[in-house]
Amino acid sequence: MVIKKFEDLEIWQLARILCNDIYQISQETLLGKNYRLNNQIDGSSGSIMDNIAEGFERNGNKEFVQFLSIAKASCGETRSQLYRVLDRKFIDDITFEKLKDQTEILSRQISGFITYLQNSDIKGSKYKS
Repeated sequence: MVIKKFEDLEIWQLARILCNDIYQISQETLLGKNYRLNNQIDGSSGSIMDNIAEGFERNGNKEFVQFLSIAKASCGETRSQLYRVLDRKFIDDITFEKLKDQTEILSRQISGFITYLQNSDIKGSKYKS
């Protein structure tokens, strides 16, 4: 299957779900009142999907890998911030574990996709003649 747009990428779809799940917490708990932490986790979770999209739109594997690396780092940042959200009692252990699992799965999938692109003979659509 040829992926023609970033919305077709499973990693982008999972990142979108994670971002929306975190947004729901900010709407349903007092996290929304903790502006700094709320803005940080909203920003880092959004950065995952945004960097996947931006890298894809660069049309070159080398640049895509660079942006995927940033997305993976944002995934780790989001996971770290989830610990702060838990420690401040904005979420319970079950919610935390669900979201932490989502970040770990997404991080592994991004890592796997980076490896795939690095080993691919196709360099990207901008390099086609």
